[in-house]
Amino acid sequence: MSRIKEAIGKIKAILDSHVCLSRRESLLEILDLLNEELASSEGFHIEQKTAPSSRRIGVVVHGPEIIDSGHALQLIDHLKKMGKVKVVLGGTMGRVAVMDAGLEDEISINTRRRPSISIRDMAEDSDIIFLINQAKSRETGQAFGTMVAKLAGIDKPLVQIDCGGRFVADLTLSHEASGAADSENNENCHEGLRVASRLAEDLGLDLLRPSSPGRTLVQGDTVRRILTGVIPGELISVNGTVIGRAIGAEVEVEAKGGRIVALKGAEPKVHGLEKLPRVDLEKAIIRSGSIRRSTARPRIKEVWGEGAAFIDHCAEDAFEAAGGAAVALTVGDDTTAIAGDILARLGIAVVGIVDGDIDRLAGSLTILPGSIIIRVRPGYDDIIGRRAREEIFRGEDRISISALDLADRVADLAGELLLEREEVRSDLA
Repeated sequence: MSRIKEAIGKIKAILDSHVCLSRRESLLEILDLLNEELASSEGFHIEQKTAPSSRRIGVVVHGPEIIDSGHALQLIDHLKKMGKVKVVLGGTMGRVAVMDAGLEDEISINTRRRPSISIRDMAEDSDIIFLINQAKSRETGQAFGTMVAKLAGIDKPLVQIDCGGRFVADLTLSHEASGAADSENNENCHEGLRVASRLAEDLGLDLLRPSSPGRTLVQGDTVRRILTGVIPGELISVNGTVIGRAIGAEVEVEAKGGRIVALKGAEPKVHGLEKLPRVDLEKAIIRSGSIRRSTARPRIKEVWGEGAAFIDHCAEDAFEAAGGAAVALTVGDDTTAIAGDILARLGIAVVGIVDGDIDRLAGSLTILPGSIIIRVRPGYDDIIGRRAREEIFRGEDRISISALDLADRVADLAGELLLEREEVRSDLA
């Protein structure tokens, strides 16, 4: 066993030096085999540490696609064979998918938290944690898993199962905490690899090494984020605001002092950049493509709320912003479309101020009948929205008003800028 560890150490040292690509790939394959052999040889001792029946398993589900496809439930059922499973969701559109699938009893959607934070929250009460998702490609799936693991920074075994990239990866090896020399961290690394290897075999997926970190570059107050695996033509969004459209397979976003100052590999959307507030680019949610690539039949709840909520260019906060309301005033085409889709599941109508400048961040959308769309002249939706915030909501997030009265007052504010007022008579999915 000591000779296997010695061989692993030597190969890692070679990989850290300058090695040509073809030789590096061969060495990585050998390293994977040696790690599997080491994990297998120590597996009996590690497995006895936590009996399968009593093993506490944390699962973080990310994105709607893994839910819409049915793979999330299949994986959860499979993981239940390994121990006691607790499942939480990361992301907003995933919440919508959970509700559409009727999985609220299986997957907790009580809070909106990023996958890395959810993993960190579960670490104390879990023996091993799984991140399950369905990326659009293997490259984007690996990059996502590596970044989440780095941000989570936990010292527990962490395994990613990606049904889009069709792989299993032991993310325990991808963050700095697991690089420590103490025996507990070493055992955690071996446990993660052992479980990942078994799952890859059971599920018919490939066992992969995590991709290299370092796609976020920081120098002083300048931050650069690099997206790979981008499909030309895809929208690039930061925290839900579209800032451009990709023209290449790699996109670089650069911010200085919290303001985006450069965009490479994409055609910028000036209006989107103008309305994007100061942003912490290191922690920002940057996406390429649709926020929900898959579809499912929406499950609309009959819930009677009170009053109106205000939502301005933060559609993904709609659950928290408008929960318990009867109607929400939404500002912007994509905000209205996405918030309307989310809130329809809660039985909440929207009064949307739009100007026809929709980017279509999501595919098939629904909106609750009884919602009202106020269409104004191009470029004026934000202006009317600000006036509504000041004059109707008096700067508050909630007021007591009906949907019809709210629509009337917004239309009056728009005045000659109003082009059309349309009441949604049926589901527009």
